[in-house]
Amino acid sequence: MNHSPAARPTGQPADGRDDRPADQPAADPAACPAARPTGQPADGRDDRPADQPAADSAACPAARPTGQPADGRDDRPADQPAADSAACPADQPAADPVACPAGRSAARPADAPELFTWEFATDPYPAYAWLREHSPVHRTALPSGVEAWLVTRYADARQALADARLSKNPAHHAEPAHAKGKTGIPGERKAELMTHLLNIDPPDHTRLRRLVSKAFTPRRVAEFAPRVQELTDRLIDRFIAEGKADLIHDFAFPLPIYAICDLLGVPPEDQDDFRDWAGMMIRHGGGPRGGVARSVKKMRGYLAELIHRKRENPGDDLISGLIRASDHGEHLTENEAAAMAFILLFAGFETTVNLVGNGVYALLRNPAQRERLQLSLDAGESRLLETGIEELLRYDGPVELATWRFATEPLTLGGQEIAAGDPVLVVLAAADRDPERFEDPDTLDLARSDNQHLGYGHGIHYCLGAPLARLEGQTALATLLRRLPDLRLAVEHADLRWRGGLIMRGLRTLPVEFTPGSTPTRSDDPSTL
Repeated sequence: MNHSPAARPTGQPADGRDDRPADQPAADPAACPAARPTGQPADGRDDRPADQPAADSAACPAARPTGQPADGRDDRPADQPAADSAACPADQPAADPVACPAGRSAARPADAPELFTWEFATDPYPAYAWLREHSPVHRTALPSGVEAWLVTRYADARQALADARLSKNPAHHAEPAHAKGKTGIPGERKAELMTHLLNIDPPDHTRLRRLVSKAFTPRRVAEFAPRVQELTDRLIDRFIAEGKADLIHDFAFPLPIYAICDLLGVPPEDQDDFRDWAGMMIRHGGGPRGGVARSVKKMRGYLAELIHRKRENPGDDLISGLIRASDHGEHLTENEAAAMAFILLFAGFETTVNLVGNGVYALLRNPAQRERLQLSLDAGESRLLETGIEELLRYDGPVELATWRFATEPLTLGGQEIAAGDPVLVVLAAADRDPERFEDPDTLDLARSDNQHLGYGHGIHYCLGAPLARLEGQTALATLLRRLPDLRLAVEHADLRWRGGLIMRGLRTLPVEFTPGSTPTRSDDPSTL
């Protein structure tokens, strides 16, 4: 989700550098998961000041490009260059962090693609195709310096997502990277927000998921549909008369923020604070160093206060339900309830931002498919919308990489031996374009029927909020096509920039134009949303 001033102006420099003032958040969202040049939610962010360049990738292929936080933040001082490949030969392990901070564990073949660059972030799919064919379980040094295995084939990815030997608990990592902020969400440990579904294994995961899943039943989601439609229409009302908008800043960001705040039970007068904190979390390079961690701390303090208020005066909302919930006599602790509310907000809004943004952009780039969907909606049909959302999740989904997993024992995956303690990252974006599983995978086909994609994961960690995200995505796309039928991109494709990071994949901005329309007379007070 996003915060109004978050949107980056259309005239962004070609080098992708974020030149917004430090107090102006970016308009972009980061999976569940995916590698990009600027920042990412569930696994780390780039907190450099906007005017601080990144290490030169020519001097260090493993270094992160300008403003990219791939799987963790770049903690080098501004005047410390990245490791020189001459000082860190490909066959020399990165044992000395001074001599080789970015370290690599294996030589990169001459024809191997370079990962985690701006070019890669714009279109990672050719690189993933190379990895699937030549190195399907690939060990690499991430921009943060952490070494991990990237799993890119569908069959291997599906196996890894359901393998109990791959733990979600960072305590199983062989290196203390999480404590240093190189994995996970910056600041979550200090804020005592670690006990959420992305960081725990059974039996605690089973207990907490059962308690929280009561809020995401099909019935509850269906009951929320009118509110999602109301939010969608009111956001469009705000800009329809202008004939132009940034669909990330003006629409895709605020929609899920207000929706998840309503579900959690955040009072309307406090929702702008949540929008600001969420905006900081997805700014990825546009704000001051440490801004993400400070936002996490502020959110933790607010949630503690809100939980206390809900204990005294409970309502029909998710936080009240978490407080009341019990499982065989075991109640959620305050830390568990706060961590659960935090991760539902954190993971629940950015995936929807990216689903809407990536989905609209894919339709604009595939006009025949967009026209097909528009005609179907005009005829009052819903089937193509339903299969279309699934195809957009597969084709260019909101989560590029699944969140961190750590081997609890030695195991073999895709013919590759993985040591105990090694991090494993399942590349959902690569798996969902595997030609061994999907026919013509690089083609967008909204009517694709055999579409068991991994966009929301697989196994016990399958995304809990997927039904709500699908509802928001379907409502957003259908309403945009209905109310803005001549929607078109307002800039050249080459002018768009993707947010970087290791987990999420999403656009920073999406400037569009359309024929201005009339808007109902309504208050523009955010609390009326």
